Amino acid sequence: MIENINWYPGHMKKTRELILENLKMVDTVIEVIDGRIPVSSRNPIIDDLVKSKPRIIVLNKSDLSDQKENENWANFFRKQGNTVVTMNCMQGKGVQGLFSVLTKMQEKKNEGQLLNRPLRLMIVGVPNVGKSSLINRMTGKKSAKTGDRPGVTKGKQWLTLKNNMQLLDTPGILWPKFEDPNVGLNLAFCGSIKDEILDIASLCLELITVLQRDYPQLLIERYKLEDVCETPLETMEAICLKRGFILPGKRIDYDRCAKTVLDEFRAGKIGSITLEKVSNE
Repeated sequence: MIENINWYPGHMKKTRELILENLKMVDTVIEVIDGRIPVSSRNPIIDDLVKSKPRIIVLNKSDLSDQKENENWANFFRKQGNTVVTMNCMQGKGVQGLFSVLTKMQEKKNEGQLLNRPLRLMIVGVPNVGKSSLINRMTGKKSAKTGDRPGVTKGKQWLTLKNNMQLLDTPGILWPKFEDPNVGLNLAFCGSIKDEILDIASLCLELITVLQRDYPQLLIERYKLEDVCETPLETMEAICLKRGFILPGKRIDYDRCAKTVLDEFRAGKIGSITLEKVSNE
C-alpha cells in the first residue's frame, strides 16, 4: 500500500536544497521527531545533510507517546552523543529546558569574544512532527502556521526568538523511497503522509493489527470491547458495531471506522502509545 505511493513532490526536493544552502549559516540544528515513532520520523537524508553540525533532538508529542518509552528513547539518543529534550510543543512542556540548552551553547560560542553574536539555529524534521508548534513556543507568538496535516509550512523564514537568537524554519522533508515499508506505515499512522493519497480502511486495519499486538487493553477500553478478536478485521468490525458505523442494508462502514480510529489514535484518545521500542533497535 505505502510503497506504491508517489509522494515525493517537487517542494521536498527544494527543501533539501534549502537546507544545504543555509546550513553553513547556522550554528546548531534542532531536529524534531515524533515520540510515537522515533526511528521512522528521523529522515536519513537529514543525517546526510547535517553531518557533523551540532544537533539537538527534540522528542516531541511526548504526551501522546508512552512515558516509559520516552525515557528509553531519550537515553538511547544521548548514548549516541546527541543532546535530547523531551517536549510537548502544543502545550509548551519542555520549552524552558530547550532554552537552557541553547543558552549554554550561546555562552560557549561567545566565550572570549569581544562582540557577542546570537546563536543561529535551523529547525528540521519530517512533516507533521510539530515544528511549527515548537517555533511558536520559542518566539512567544504565532509566527508559524500549525496544523495536524502535513505540508503547512511552505518556505523558509528567519525568526527571532524570545532570547534574541535567530531561527530558520524549513518545510518538512520526506525521502523519496522507503527501505523499510514499516517506516511508511508508521508515518501514515501518525499523519505525516496525507490521508487523501492512502486507502484509509487498509491503513486502519494495519494500525489495529499493531495495537492489537502491543496495546490490546487500550483498544478494549476505548471501544468498549469484551476482548480483542482473533483477527484485526474482526476487531475492526466489532468497533463498527459498537460505534454504530453501519450503512443501509446492514453493511459495515469501514471508511468511517478508519477515519475515527486514525483520528483518535493521532489525538491520543486511545491512549499513550509508542509504536517503535528501543528494545527492537
